Amino acid sequence: MLLHLQATATFPKAINSTISSAFRSCPVHLPLSHSPFPLIRTHQPRLQSFRPMNWLGKLGFGRKATPNPTDEVSKIAQGPDEDIPAEGEQFAQFGAGCFWGVELAFQRIPGVSRTEVGYSQGFIDNPTYDDICSGTTNHSEIVRVHYDPLICKYDDLLDVFWKIHNPTTLNRQGGDVGTQYRSGIYYYMPEQEKMANESKMKHEETLKQVIVSEILPAKKFYKAESYHQQYLAKGGRFGLKQSTEKNCNDPIRCYG
Repeated sequence: MLLHLQATATFPKAINSTISSAFRSCPVHLPLSHSPFPLIRTHQPRLQSFRPMNWLGKLGFGRKATPNPTDEVSKIAQGPDEDIPAEGEQFAQFGAGCFWGVELAFQRIPGVSRTEVGYSQGFIDNPTYDDICSGTTNHSEIVRVHYDPLICKYDDLLDVFWKIHNPTTLNRQGGDVGTQYRSGIYYYMPEQEKMANESKMKHEETLKQVIVSEILPAKKFYKAESYHQQYLAKGGRFGLKQSTEKNCNDPIRCYG
């Protein structure tokens, strides 16, 4: 998923210069100063969170989509999530930057039975990872959480959501830049919407900064490619598995 892209002679000189400039301007570590209980930490000194598809798309490479919210395909993509949770469970959707580390944080919560990473809130049906990295489809990297409300309250999920990322940076978490990394809470029922808005107001008062997290109805959820699912629990880039044990407090290495 993440490649250490280097400008080489195979690119024109002007593109080499642009990519090099992007590397220099792209910060690496997640800004954790706003998080009272940061769960997600990075560990590589350089370039670990740089995603080449973002920049290549801006340079004209890769597949481009042209969203049209009035056509039939967009109506499908913008429709509600029609999947049904298991009996006695509920769904919740969150976007908080790269979905790998966000998923692991929710996996560790007691009462969460399952997590899935995927794409939602965009304008094309059945998007791929390359599609959403093009920056033209408006999809967000989403974690869909399956939870038992008798064990895990929705407020518990919200607390973790605020702690694992910086909700004051628009379309950005550390070195991950693009609309797919935006902060968002996507609700399935009026009660979730109410609690999300109340929690946002409370957290904004605590931070004394404007929170840019969007709060919108949950839309059709497109499950991401299989290699993205439980990526960090399976070992990440370096084969070092990270614990999914409930209440585990081990720092999360975002990219493995």
